[in-house]
Amino acid sequence: MTARTTARKTPRKSTPETVVPTPGKPASPSVDRALTVLETLVGAADGLTLTALSKATSIPLATCASIVYTLEERGYATRRIVGRSHFWRPTIRLYDLAAPLVRREELSEVVQPHLRVLADTLKMPAHVGVLDGASVVYVAKAATPGFIQFDTYPGKVSPFNLTALGKAIAAYVPDDELGPLLDKLVQGTGPKARKASARGVRAQLAKVRQLGYALEDEEEQADIACVAVAFFDAEGRVAGAVGVTGFARDLGGRKLVPATDSVARQAKEISAKLGF
Repeated sequence: MTARTTARKTPRKSTPETVVPTPGKPASPSVDRALTVLETLVGAADGLTLTALSKATSIPLATCASIVYTLEERGYATRRIVGRSHFWRPTIRLYDLAAPLVRREELSEVVQPHLRVLADTLKMPAHVGVLDGASVVYVAKAATPGFIQFDTYPGKVSPFNLTALGKAIAAYVPDDELGPLLDKLVQGTGPKARKASARGVRAQLAKVRQLGYALEDEEEQADIACVAVAFFDAEGRVAGAVGVTGFARDLGGRKLVPATDSVARQAKEISAKLGF
């Protein structure tokens, strides 16, 4: 009698990339139940009791309770008490989740004609950016023809304090929101980069408010400069900034005045379209 041995394969650890959900089943049942509860609350004409919510979603009563209590703690649900009954409904905070995405999509369409005017008038690429944390995100661009192209594109992310767009926006951010941004400053590597300090950036932003525009002059990259002006929404809050990028020699001295005038004019028109 001979012994037969078989090599045992060491199980390979799964990673998020290798895990394949079972067809027809949610990858995360708990997340699926939470979203089902939330969607049901949003779709209800009026508030729902836990019993009604459990029946509508086919989710156990105790699980529904855990979900809505969590939503309440996070500010996404509220309840109205009538006698012994508690009626749950979603809050407007859900809008805060979708609004930035909607604004970016709509903003790109709103600003494109104005970017085209700037690009054609100043012969420089024009951009619109919005603030995302301590970064500015480019959401739209109008390019200019030619062999020389600048490294800017929709989706590009840059530290707010190293761009004219970012500084133009941050100049009008409420002070309680500005504080956390000043803790995440990035040091520029351009020949005219200033020391990245909260005090210094506050001084720059005060000057932006005084002048009405922001200038980035060879702080991030040699020979490159940008000028930008903020625009505002219907509630008077800063919604983003519009600007142009060019060689420092084309945005310096007397050439800066017509550039800032053109950018400010388009920023004002964008603000008007947004209801300001």
